[in-house]
Amino acid sequence: MPDPARFEILSGLGAKGPACIRLRTGRHVWLLDIGSGPEADAPFHPEWLDGADAVFISHDHVDHIGGAVHAVRAGLPIRCTAQTARALPPGARVQVLPERGETVIDGIRLVTGRDGHALGGIWMWFDLGEGLFYSGDWSAESRWFAFDMPRVTAGTALIDCSYRRDDVSQDRRRVELDATLDALAPEVQVLFPVPPSGRAGELALHLLPRGGVTLDDTCREAVRVALASDGVTPRARDLRPLLDRPFDPAARYLICDTPDADGGMAARMVQDWRGQGRLGRDARVVFTGHMTSPARAIVDEGGLFRRWNVHPPLHDQIAMVRQLRARRFAPLFCEDPADYLSEPGFAAAPLLDGWGLL
Repeated sequence: MPDPARFEILSGLGAKGPACIRLRTGRHVWLLDIGSGPEADAPFHPEWLDGADAVFISHDHVDHIGGAVHAVRAGLPIRCTAQTARALPPGARVQVLPERGETVIDGIRLVTGRDGHALGGIWMWFDLGEGLFYSGDWSAESRWFAFDMPRVTAGTALIDCSYRRDDVSQDRRRVELDATLDALAPEVQVLFPVPPSGRAGELALHLLPRGGVTLDDTCREAVRVALASDGVTPRARDLRPLLDRPFDPAARYLICDTPDADGGMAARMVQDWRGQGRLGRDARVVFTGHMTSPARAIVDEGGLFRRWNVHPPLHDQIAMVRQLRARRFAPLFCEDPADYLSEPGFAAAPLLDGWGLL
């Protein structure tokens, strides 16, 4: 008789760190995400792969996919969407998952849906016990990425709570960003460092009515791929004119890779502006996501932080857990998950010990 299905959160509970969850189905051992970072001192631990039969990856951001090279070296099959597979190292044994739909793997039904967070990103529901839902990163507020609300029930929900109990809506975030930009003198250039498959398109869509928007080559290609996919909303088509325009370093609003300005065109622009004595004066850097140490150093030089929601605020976390009719949930990717013990909105118990039976 097979052992009961169970899960163990190897990393991702109690910190904004690498995502990695071990799922024992009773017959096999699967890993859900194999991340590293986002901080430099948060690596993927290869021993997490011990005993694993396969890897499932929710999306292509480093804190969910950064350990993929170890899975490839181990010869493990990697199950992810075709878009996410583009970010895998050469030699990966890819088994493609649908962005939305049902798959049966080793007799276990898996339902996937678009996560509203990254191109090709998915949430996953496993038909084990009372049901296990793993969100990866997700957002229900995006005007760029498509999001599929799950139509399943799950006794256990492992959900992205990166913003903890912050409950500021994306509509409010847009107003705050606009106010910041409106307060800058017209001659000030603004750099938005972004993950190309993440906020690049969304910020471009928001800034488009202002004019003067340019995408670096990496972001422009990511937007091009997104527009050819089923992963974005109909409004995304408004960005098509930007695809024919080369990157203009003299534009008012620059959207560039990487998100912490520690590489890519974003790093080059910061270096140029610093050398010209412009950084923090008539050339400003606006960070909109999680900031690692390179980004924090730039803020100290006159950069700005204005959060752009790419994870769920509290009211959406609550709505998700209620939608799933979960009895318990693990608040992932945040510090102090015990804070959820005092949050009355959830009709489920916070799971803080990092494992459980299904």
